[in-house]
Amino acid sequence: MEIALCHPFVVPSRGGCETYIVDLARRLRQDGHQVHLYAWDWDQSVLPTGVICHRLPAPRKIWRPLRPWLFSRVCLKELRHQSHHLSIGFDKTYGQDVLYPQGGLYRATLEGNYLIQPTPWGRWLARVRRSLDLATWSFLMLERKQYLQERPIVLVNSQMVRGHFQHYYGIEGERLRVVPSAIDPGRFPPSARRSLRQLCRSEWGCSDDEPIGLFAATNYPLKGLVPLLHALRHIPVGERFRLVVAGNAQTKQYVNLSRRLKVDDRVAFVGYCADMKKFYFGADFLVHPTFYDPCSLVVLEALACGLPVITSRYNGASELLTPSDAGIVVDDPHNHQQLATALIAMLNPERRGLATWAARQAAARWTFEDHYQRLVELFGELVRTRRAA
Repeated sequence: MEIALCHPFVVPSRGGCETYIVDLARRLRQDGHQVHLYAWDWDQSVLPTGVICHRLPAPRKIWRPLRPWLFSRVCLKELRHQSHHLSIGFDKTYGQDVLYPQGGLYRATLEGNYLIQPTPWGRWLARVRRSLDLATWSFLMLERKQYLQERPIVLVNSQMVRGHFQHYYGIEGERLRVVPSAIDPGRFPPSARRSLRQLCRSEWGCSDDEPIGLFAATNYPLKGLVPLLHALRHIPVGERFRLVVAGNAQTKQYVNLSRRLKVDDRVAFVGYCADMKKFYFGADFLVHPTFYDPCSLVVLEALACGLPVITSRYNGASELLTPSDAGIVVDDPHNHQQLATALIAMLNPERRGLATWAARQAAARWTFEDHYQRLVELFGELVRTRRAA
């Protein structure tokens, strides 16, 4: 097949979607498919050999509310001159045959951002502020065009996101297909675990037997760092435990909060890390009490490294925690006591050992290869349907 992948920037250091596009392109090329990339910019060093790149014209300065509209327009114009079997757009774009919103619905993301506020009054104020934001209006209009005015096949990465499409836009049936996210486990070789674990623990000043929970994110408010710090107050003083916070170098307000809560002795803020695998191998479990995640890649990466997971029901990846021993799903990140209870459960060596085994089983149950084969099967079906029409 000749497949076009469309996204403004394909630079893996920018985020999970960009990393996924590179992994998908690499696997497609291995099977001999012709892959075209339409983007404003990309990192050539990470792209597999043979990908045909099309640099789309981009203005020097792009006003954020108009960015997806401009990209969609120039991408669609270029695609009309081509005859690919299938075109796939990721996140905020329209006009492709298949749309794969890895970040979920924007409307659902907004609701998740409102949930960050612990009180109804705070959520109301958050809604008012958003209603005055031009980017919010622009992206909501774009979403209606993507899914209501256009009629693409929509891929979603969890049953949770499928429910959002049905609830907000009434989209269901054959137009809406669920293909859970997956990661390439080859990026986390078990052979590197021991040496990287020792290196990390040495840097963190921790012994090998001290339980360590890892919180990894760039958007600390949305992923639940504030309630997590509050939950640490409910862990008994005698329990050995360290929380490592990684992903974003802007930590001043959270360092100050940990001091006010008197839990700063339990928290290590380590900032940005270019290669997260050493942090996964250095930790004992992942803590991800998010307010919204369509299907968190950090959870999938943790499972691939044998880390059990504590997350929330607002994370589509919680559907992959089977057997249930692979993790704990909390109902509300603002319930500090419930979150603390989950943390304490993971501090039990026997429980954690069982959960580590279950995490590896969960990771093996749905791999990137499974994900890829499901995608190729779907792509083939769509191409056959178009030819028959």
